[in-house]
Amino acid sequence: MALRKFWAIAYRDLVRNRRRSLLTLLAVALGMMVLIMMSGLMSGMFSSGLRENIRLNTGHLQLRDDSYEIEKLSLLSRDLLQDSEALVGQAEALNEVQSVAPILWTSGILSTIRESTGLKVTGIDPTDTFHTPIREGIVSGTYFTLDGRDELLLGERLADDMNIPVGQRVSLVVGNANGQPEEAVFTVVGLFNTGIPGFDQNTVMMPLARAQAFTGVGNRTSSIIVMLHDREETEKVAAALGASGIKILTWQDLNSILLETVEMAMGFYYIIYFIVILVVAVLIANTLLVSVFERTREMGILAALVMKGRQLMLMFLFEATILALAGIAFGQVLGFAVVAYMGQVGISFSEDAMASVEGVAYGSTMYAEFAPDQAVILAVFMFVVVTLVSLYPAWYAARLDPIKALHTL
Repeated sequence: MALRKFWAIAYRDLVRNRRRSLLTLLAVALGMMVLIMMSGLMSGMFSSGLRENIRLNTGHLQLRDDSYEIEKLSLLSRDLLQDSEALVGQAEALNEVQSVAPILWTSGILSTIRESTGLKVTGIDPTDTFHTPIREGIVSGTYFTLDGRDELLLGERLADDMNIPVGQRVSLVVGNANGQPEEAVFTVVGLFNTGIPGFDQNTVMMPLARAQAFTGVGNRTSSIIVMLHDREETEKVAAALGASGIKILTWQDLNSILLETVEMAMGFYYIIYFIVILVVAVLIANTLLVSVFERTREMGILAALVMKGRQLMLMFLFEATILALAGIAFGQVLGFAVVAYMGQVGISFSEDAMASVEGVAYGSTMYAEFAPDQAVILAVFMFVVVTLVSLYPAWYAARLDPIKALHTL
């Protein structure tokens, strides 16, 4: 019997019980939609976290001294870059490089009359384009002036928590290069909002030259942040900047916490994917098995007249294939629509909750992103599992004894 005959018979049998077939198809579609939605949320969280972390914190590459440890925020001369200007010039000479930003990090205590808090103090060159998100994120006051000697920029969230308005003078204490405390009074000239609560709550910025003088490190810096036109050029640029005594960290190294977290989360998500797909597959298998029981006498007639067991089995597999393909296709459309909606509207979280996330630049709103490769993999996986589970009712139909089947009421 030609294959198109099996398709026709399978389609006719499904249409014969429209309600059951439609409900089963809808279950497949909803299962596929849930998978696409979960995949889109995961992809969006990962992409946005990585993108914002690179944009605000890590860049695509960083140059540090071999002995520098970011956790300690050391200001010891042996841990800092000695000749930052030469390294900046070397990086800027490469066509693949978009911007280069020397930076100095240290820990400090910011105080007002009422309260104080520990935070990260960052010395930046105000003219570097890497800090454009800070410049564009000014929501009150101004960016650094040309002098900028005693000026500070605070995250808006930090300023709100400490009730610090623009123009207020605050005390800042840091440890200097000799390990001794240094205190000075600064004026808050501007508040910035980058959209990343964790960054805005724990960061205070001052001009690089002032930070170097304040901490007594001379012209040394903690790191040089390099942004590229194309992230794929990272390894090439890293090789070109290689130098003795200099540690070059790629964006993968700098975002290892995020990458490891995503890897672990994906394992958990795959388990959920499998459970959803298995539930859908069982629904289809149940539909086919009920169909076999209802049509036992019909199966007996077909077996007695024209069809062999393997042909009956093939017919039921074709029914499962039609349900799976139609449901998966409809589910992909629904899933894409949901991801597109969530990509525009997003899911809002508490800023307090997102501010507590360390090591990753997450905003208070998560947006979904459609992941075509994941959509294809999930669709194929669902089809394979549904087909495999459908083998049992198909095998059951093929094993029916024609004589017993004909005597079934």
